[in-house]
Amino acid sequence: MSEIKLNYHKTRFLTSAANIKQLPEDKGIEIAFAGRSNAGKSTALNALTNQKNLARTSKTPGRTQLINLFEAAPNCKLVDLPGYGYAAVPEKMKLQWQKSLAEYLQKRECLGGVVILMDIRHPLKDLDQQMIEWAVSSDLAVLLLLTKADKLSQSERSKTVKMVREAILPFQGDIQVEAFSAQNKLGIDRLSTKLDEWFAPNFTTE
Repeated sequence: MSEIKLNYHKTRFLTSAANIKQLPEDKGIEIAFAGRSNAGKSTALNALTNQKNLARTSKTPGRTQLINLFEAAPNCKLVDLPGYGYAAVPEKMKLQWQKSLAEYLQKRECLGGVVILMDIRHPLKDLDQQMIEWAVSSDLAVLLLLTKADKLSQSERSKTVKMVREAILPFQGDIQVEAFSAQNKLGIDRLSTKLDEWFAPNFTTE
């Protein structure tokens, strides 16, 4: 395996799309960030890239209404998907988000892995489990990031990580579980190592 390490601090915003027809050419490798609207996806992307405003964050969950693409390196893209499961938006808008989310996940050929983010205090909600199930059935590797880990003590954190690792065994997929905190930089190294691993084929074949 290539020992290449990407410098995620150089990640730049590429484009936003309301649906997959508006996305750039389906090539290279894309890694999708998915999660409930309040799981901290945009915050995690900003922490990974060490850029405060790369991905838009808001105190109001559900601000990511489009598929947002970021380029970490040529042919290596990070994708911030619309958040799922947030109730306080009009039903029509929610259905539109779900449609673009499902379409992207099912039809995007260059999708190489999925980072699913869940609040460590409320892991494995129904929609999270559906997302894991879908990824495993599509033969995609998954990194489960348990965000906001700074909200728990170290022992509570370890206990929750262990519980989630045991709970996902029945899915029988390639799933890694890590605690994550943008606040105190916990888990950023594990995240970047996993992304490097997923992006590596782009470097080993060229």
